Amino acid sequence: MSQKGEQNTKKKDKILEANEPTEAKKTSKKVIILSTLFILFIFIGTFAYMMNTDDVNNLGEILRTADYKWVLFGLICLIVMWLSEAVNMHIPLKRLYPTQKFTNSIKITMIGQLFNNLTPFSTGGQVMQVYEMGKSGKRTSDSLSILSMKFLIQQIMMMLFTVIVLIFQFNHFQYLFNQYLVIGIIGVSINVILLTFLIAAGTKKEVIMKIAKPIFKLLSKIRIGKFKLIKEPEERLENFEKSVENYNEQFKIIKNHKIMVLKMSIAGLIQAVTYYAITFAVYKTFGNVGANFWEIVTRQTFLVLLVSIVPTPGAGLGAEGGFLLIFGPIFKQGTINLGVLFWRIYTFYLPILIGALFMIPTKRLITKRLQKEKI
Repeated sequence: MSQKGEQNTKKKDKILEANEPTEAKKTSKKVIILSTLFILFIFIGTFAYMMNTDDVNNLGEILRTADYKWVLFGLICLIVMWLSEAVNMHIPLKRLYPTQKFTNSIKITMIGQLFNNLTPFSTGGQVMQVYEMGKSGKRTSDSLSILSMKFLIQQIMMMLFTVIVLIFQFNHFQYLFNQYLVIGIIGVSINVILLTFLIAAGTKKEVIMKIAKPIFKLLSKIRIGKFKLIKEPEERLENFEKSVENYNEQFKIIKNHKIMVLKMSIAGLIQAVTYYAITFAVYKTFGNVGANFWEIVTRQTFLVLLVSIVPTPGAGLGAEGGFLLIFGPIFKQGTINLGVLFWRIYTFYLPILIGALFMIPTKRLITKRLQKEKI
C-alpha cells in the first residue's frame, strides 16, 4: 500500500472511530432497555398463551415423555453453529492479526449474537462487534471489512443451501408457496433484492451510488409528524458510500484469497445446516413423525422468509406466530406450543443469555482498568 493510501485509511479510521463509541453507547442503553422489556413481554405472553390454550397436566405429560436425546442434539447443533460463525470470523482476523486468539473470536461472535437479538432487524450486532474488536487493537476499517466479508459469505452459503433444498424438495416447496403465497413473494423478493445489492455493491459501486443518492434525497424530505425520516442526509450518504466501499474491497479479497474464502464457505455451510437441524431436533423431541429432515428444512426456509420482514428485536411475535402457522399442521396435537417455546429457547433466549455472559468483565480486565485508574 502506498503512503497516500495508508494516510487515507488512517483518516477514515479516525472518522469511524470517533463515531463508533457513541453508536455503541446508543445501542447499549436506550435500545437495549426497550428491547429487554419487549422480550420479557414476549416471554410472559408466550407462557400466558400456553396456559390459556393447553391444560397444565397435558403440558406436564408432554414434557415427561419428551425425548431429551433430541434436546441434547439441539444444544450440540446450537454450539456447533456458534463455533462455525466464530471460525468464519477468526479466519480473516487471523490473517490480518496473527496473534488473534480463537477465544476472542468466540467472544466477538457471542456479543454479536446478543445484540443481533436485542435490536430490530439485527442492526446492533455489527456495531458492538466493531466496538469490541477496537478494544483489542483492531483498526475500524479492518473490522468493518471482516464483518462485511463474513456477512457476504454467510448470505451466499445460506442461499446456496436453500437452493439445494428447493431442488430436492421442489414439490413440497411449491405446495408451501401456494399455501403462504404472500409470505413467499415478499420474503423471496427481499432476499433476491439483498443478494442483488450485495453483488452489485461488490462489482458496480458507481451504479449503487447513482441509485442511492436520489433515494436518500427523497427520504430526507419525508416527515413523520415533526420528525424527518432521515436527518443529515449528506452524512448518512457518506457513511453508506463507505459501507459500499467495504463490500467492494471484499470482492477483491475473495478473488485473491480463494483458500481462505473456501474455508469460510465451509464454516458458513456448517452454520446453515446446524441452524436448520435445530428445528428438526425440536420436531423430534416431542415424538413427531411423518416429516423428514428435508421437509422440515423446507418449512424452516419459509419461516426464515417471514422472520426477515419482521422489524422487532429477534423478530419477536412474528417468529412465534410464524412457527405456529408453518409447523402447526405437522406437529402432534398439543405439542406445537411447547415446540415454539423450545425453538425460541435455542434460537433467541439462549443466544441472549450466553451472549450477556460474554459481556461480563473478567478479573483480568478489571485488574487492567484499576491499574489505568491508578496511573
